[in-house]
Amino acid sequence: MFIRTESFSQYIRLYPVVSTLIALNVGIHLLTMLPFIGDTIRNFGVGSNYMIEQGEYWRLVTPMFLHLGIMHLLFNMFSLFIFGPELEKVAGKARFLTVYFLAGVFGDIATFFVYDSSYSHVGASGAVFGIFGAFGALVYYTKKMLPQLRQIILPIIGLSVVMTFVGPNTNAAAHIAGLVVGFLIGLSIFHPKRIISWRKPKIKVVPKR
Repeated sequence: MFIRTESFSQYIRLYPVVSTLIALNVGIHLLTMLPFIGDTIRNFGVGSNYMIEQGEYWRLVTPMFLHLGIMHLLFNMFSLFIFGPELEKVAGKARFLTVYFLAGVFGDIATFFVYDSSYSHVGASGAVFGIFGAFGALVYYTKKMLPQLRQIILPIIGLSVVMTFVGPNTNAAAHIAGLVVGFLIGLSIFHPKRIISWRKPKIKVVPKR
């Protein structure tokens, strides 16, 4: 299910939202490596709790598109590359983007309230955890119909939560908030009655002549 076998062109065509997010994150990271402009981008976008207190509320969004280093970027983008396509395919482009964006934003909001004003952070991990949470909701509704999904997702969620509290320099507030928000949105998106309504084929009405 989560094994990617598509070619590069197929991947972009089939999963345009995931592809755009990956390209955006990689592109911004490359810009941060340039002299002068890199410092400007980082200073403008870093999730500084102190600056948010001063009214710079865009910092509740911009940290999702910044990363500390290449390994930080690769870890988050690899997770998005592997798990994002299935959610985009099952939920649709708009619903996937809703999960990703709101999980990331609420992860940054949780970071602001949990940590003190000296805390600063970057990374898309809150949004990525939102994807895991949405899959958790799908497992909740389909535990008997899709046992394979349950066998894959639950250990991944469990391991990710453990690593959140074991790993160094990890923004636990963003991870847990993103996971919870993704799960709650997923409960709405994947509710059986709601799925039936947005999976119904649209009937094209042809006017009489």
